[in-house]
Amino acid sequence: MSRPTSGTALPHDSLLHRRNPTVKLAVTFAVSGAMLVPVDPWTPGVLLALTVPAVVVAGRLPVAVVARALALFTPFAVSVLAVNAVTRDGEVLARVAGLEVTTTGLSVGASLFLRTVLVGLLSAAFTLTTDAGRLMTSLHQHARLGPRATFAVLAGYRVLEQLPDRWTTVRQAQAVRSPARRPGAPLPRDPGSLARAAFAVLVVSIRQGERLAIALETRGLGTGPRTVARPVPLDRRDGALAAVVLAVVAGTLAGAQRLGVLETWSTVGGG
Repeated sequence: MSRPTSGTALPHDSLLHRRNPTVKLAVTFAVSGAMLVPVDPWTPGVLLALTVPAVVVAGRLPVAVVARALALFTPFAVSVLAVNAVTRDGEVLARVAGLEVTTTGLSVGASLFLRTVLVGLLSAAFTLTTDAGRLMTSLHQHARLGPRATFAVLAGYRVLEQLPDRWTTVRQAQAVRSPARRPGAPLPRDPGSLARAAFAVLVVSIRQGERLAIALETRGLGTGPRTVARPVPLDRRDGALAAVVLAVVAGTLAGAQRLGVLETWSTVGGG
């Protein structure tokens, strides 16, 4: 089996792989929406601690893949933590480089840090356990998306799936074409090289999206040979998954409120 990436569904079977993509997408949005309420670090921290083993077991995801997915969101999460720690009013905890770190800012920043990582993990788990074709069919079948919108989602999903591999290919091509690079030397990481690689990936992705959209419209919406999609079932197990996840989230919020650790934007003086 090829090395998995965070942008491609893993080919094996698991509990999450078998669940209806529309239900998984709805649950992901619901949990992300619920996380807009608390600004204390305990609530998203507990949910993150529960989510990591849950997606590893239910999705049969390698720990290394999950760790790599978490690492992708960590730099942004750290920046959110740092900004909030020094920009919110409250009791001064420390002074760093002339900036005041407050207890309120540190608490809110830690909450947003954990929230970012949690939502990122849920998104990665959805991507790693959801085939693009099943997602397209399920959205059309169960979410009642029109054909054009459905095929647009599929085209975008396919392009995003291939971005990591395309980036690697472009960077390797840069290394081969660089006359000053010695064999075995690391790839150049100067801003100019990275900007040229990003521009190349953007151009290739736009062209691929255009070709894919034309092919999908010809086969699925036009006069060419039709693509017959296999129906995606929706059964009680999908509803049970949604009920369990939402019950855990609701129970965590209720427990945090009962213990007196739940804080919202109104209790910290707004956003």
